[in-house]
Amino acid sequence: MPANLPACHPTMSRRTALEVGSISLLGFGINHLDALRAEAAAPTKHRTAKSCIFIFLSGGLSQHESFDMKPEASAEIRGEFNPISTKIPGLQVSEHLPMLAKRSHLWSVCRTLTHGTNEHSMGHHIMLTGRSDVPVGFNPSRPMSTDHPSIAAIAGDVIRARTNLPPAIVLPDKIVHRSGRVVPGQFAGRMGSNRDPWFIEASPFHVQSYGAFPEYAFDHQQRGGSDNRVFQTPHLKLSQGMTQKRMGNRIGLLKELGKQREVLDIAGQVESFDRYRSAAISLLNDDKVHYAMDVTHADDKLQERYGKNSFGWSLLMARRLVETGVNLVQVNLGNNESWDTHGNIFPHLKDKLLPPTDRAVSALLDDLESSGRLKDTLVVMCSEFGRTPKISQLAKVYAKPGRDHWGATQSVFFAGGGIKGGRVIGKTDKIG
Repeated sequence: MPANLPACHPTMSRRTALEVGSISLLGFGINHLDALRAEAAAPTKHRTAKSCIFIFLSGGLSQHESFDMKPEASAEIRGEFNPISTKIPGLQVSEHLPMLAKRSHLWSVCRTLTHGTNEHSMGHHIMLTGRSDVPVGFNPSRPMSTDHPSIAAIAGDVIRARTNLPPAIVLPDKIVHRSGRVVPGQFAGRMGSNRDPWFIEASPFHVQSYGAFPEYAFDHQQRGGSDNRVFQTPHLKLSQGMTQKRMGNRIGLLKELGKQREVLDIAGQVESFDRYRSAAISLLNDDKVHYAMDVTHADDKLQERYGKNSFGWSLLMARRLVETGVNLVQVNLGNNESWDTHGNIFPHLKDKLLPPTDRAVSALLDDLESSGRLKDTLVVMCSEFGRTPKISQLAKVYAKPGRDHWGATQSVFFAGGGIKGGRVIGKTDKIG
C-alpha cells in the first residue's frame, strides 16, 4: 500500500474524520457517548472538548481491582481488595484509589467496553487506532506499513497546530515489549512514516523493570535487577555561545540549502526533514515549550502533588502541553506491559501501580478543574483489555496469583470535555 495514503476518505472533512476517530477510539456507539456527555434533563448543546489527555495503561488494568469490584462474588473472583465508597451514592472503587474516590464527582466510568481479542499486540492496535478489524499483513511482533494509523497519528496530521508544538504528542516513551520489540498500533501505518506522531522519549526502556520509577519501580517476576533510570526531559536550549543572532544566520543558511533540494530524488524524505527542522528551530525559541517539558525542575510542592516519579512527571507534562495548545497528548503510564498482572497482582497493584496512578490522575483533575480547563479537556484512561474474572496461578513464573487477559470487558475512565461526572455506564454480570 502506498506510503502517502491520505489520512481520511477524500470526501470526508477533517472535522468528520476526527469525530469518527474519537468515537471508534473506544468502540462506543452514539448512545454511550450521549449517556456520558450530560444529564438527560440538561443535555449539552455543544461539544466542549478542545484537547484530550489519553492515558494508556499497557498490559491490562484489572477492573476487579479498580473500577468494577465484585465484593459479593466468591473468593476466586472477588480477590483481596475491599471496595470503598465515593462521593457518589452507590459508586464504589478499590480501597487503593482513595484520592480518585474523593473526586468521583469529576469523572465517570464505562464498565462494558469490549472487543474480541485477548492478545496484547492486537489489543493495543485496537485501542490505539480505534479499529477492531485486523489490517492486511498485521504482525503482532512489529509495526507494519499496512497497519491502521493510530489516533495520535491521525490527529497530528489533520489538526492545524495552534503553537510551535505539533497538535498531537505521545509521551514518555513508545510502548515496548520486554523482549525489546516495539508494539504495533502506535504509528501512522498506511498513512506513511512521515506522519508518525511526535514521541517525547523521556522514560528509557528497561528490560525487567516496570512501573513508576524511581520510587515505584518493580519487576513482575521478582528477579532482583536494579533500576537506575532517570526521567530525561528534553533539553530545549540554545547551546553555549549560540546567540539569537547567530541562530538567525544559521536559519538563513538552512533556507538557502533548502532551495537546492530539487536535485535530490528523495522529496518525501526531505519534506519530512524540513518539517522536523522547522519545528526544532521554533522549539528552541519558545519559553512556553521549555516550561512545559521541564517538569523535573518544577516546584517541589507541585511535584509532590503529582508524585516524583515517571507517572507524576508524565501527567504534569501532559497538563502543561495542553495549556500551551497541544490538542492530544497520549500518556503511556508504564512501558513494557507494566499492568500485565498474570502474577503477584495484589502486592503489585497495592504497592506499585495504583498509588502513583491515583495520586497523579487526581492532581491532574484538580489542576484542570481549578484552572477552568477541565470543561474543555477530555481525560480518558484505559488499557488494551481487562483481566479475567477468575484468579489464576502460574506457579512456575510467579510467586503469587494473578489474572489473565480479558478482551470481553474493561472499565474505561472519563473526565472533563463536557462529560458529566459521577456516572456509571454499562453493567457487567455478577462475576465481571
